[in-house]
Amino acid sequence: MISNLQCVEFKELSAPLLQSLSELLAAVVEDGASVGFMPPLSLASAESYWRKVPGEDVLLWVAMDQEVVCGTVQLHLSMKENGLHRAEVAKLMVHPDHRQKGIGRALMKAAEAGAVREGRSLLVLDTRQGDPSNLLYRSEGYIEAGTIPRFALSSHGSLDATVFYYKEISRN
Repeated sequence: MISNLQCVEFKELSAPLLQSLSELLAAVVEDGASVGFMPPLSLASAESYWRKVPGEDVLLWVAMDQEVVCGTVQLHLSMKENGLHRAEVAKLMVHPDHRQKGIGRALMKAAEAGAVREGRSLLVLDTRQGDPSNLLYRSEGYIEAGTIPRFALSSHGSLDATVFYYKEISRN
């Protein structure tokens, strides 16, 4: 656990934060994370992605130890008329150098608190079958809803399954 860790919500990205998030994304993709990109991911491509992230329906938290970006998570708010009670947890990333320090768990708690603040009572997410993140999600009370085979291309060229999870949370 990092004693100085803060999970900060950002609505806009400064140039230095944009650079740090781009480096984080490139590092986790290079390390094999299944987050929608294939290695090698250029910093220019990562930056292009991050420029599109902040928005009315996407909340973003960044885990920081002092000024060092250690991880991030997004909450995609459903804006559908019949789905205003739900949100999707997306792009949970922890830098390979900062794993196993409670950062992923802290980011999940921040996203859940944000969901409650936004009046959401159902969270959903998916992750590659077999990844360590499955253990984190289960330990945080997420319930496995099912698996889809051959869902996403891996960096090794195989099509990997994804597992869908959900969690009902209380609204204030």
